[in-house]
Amino acid sequence: MRFVSLASGSNGNSTYIGTEKTHILVDAGCSRKKILEGLNFLELDFSDVSGIFVTHEHIDHIAALRVILKKNQIPVYATRGTIEGIRLSDKKHELDDADFHVIHPDEIVEVGDMTINPMKISHDAREPVGFRISSGNKKVAVATDLGCYDDYTVKSLQDMDALLLESNHDLRMLQTGPYPYRLKARIAGNKGHLSNDKSGELICKLLNNHIKGIVLGHLSDKNNMPELAYETVRLAIDMGNNPYNSKDFLLQVAKRSEISEVINV
Repeated sequence: MRFVSLASGSNGNSTYIGTEKTHILVDAGCSRKKILEGLNFLELDFSDVSGIFVTHEHIDHIAALRVILKKNQIPVYATRGTIEGIRLSDKKHELDDADFHVIHPDEIVEVGDMTINPMKISHDAREPVGFRISSGNKKVAVATDLGCYDDYTVKSLQDMDALLLESNHDLRMLQTGPYPYRLKARIAGNKGHLSNDKSGELICKLLNNHIKGIVLGHLSDKNNMPELAYETVRLAIDMGNNPYNSKDFLLQVAKRSEISEVINV
């Protein structure tokens, strides 16, 4: 199974997961052109994509959806709340009901030789989810836009071979940055975004003997820096109370507008 971020950041997100037989996208929040470039790099096209799984209805996760569906017939899987949110953003009524398939947290969906299992996350959207994807004995997950985590989150993300996890902001940069107080409170709140410190803390609870790679994603362009996110999480791993080292696997920061290093599991 291949696992790669096609783009990730506060202005657009899309992740590719695929086997030799089945190819899916998690979110389509950057441009169709950018997603197509990533697929082409992987020697694929939209015609190869078996489904688009949407985490929630915010624009940085659905920006290209309408254009993609206008040119390609690809099933879209999302919770009922997310579909309602997408519908509200579809001012010209260009999206067809037939494109959408309702999914529910903790109820699996089979697509080709892949099993997709949505998980609840804490974010200020209608019914947001992360996704756990497996094929055979290989498992990966995408979990961004989670303002906090709990025992359910930890249990849901354990035993993964690869993981894309939010590392949105540095708390000190957020506190001293240009955003108004209300927006700062939203980002740092329990339905906002996960900080570098909290991301490192959560990752330490998820490390295992067979993990191949961790991607830090959904970085803020105003309240974070790739080097800062990487170092914060690396230090959390290397200095944490666990038997693992950050050099035991590929730890990388997802690029804002380019494909990241492919993780093969």
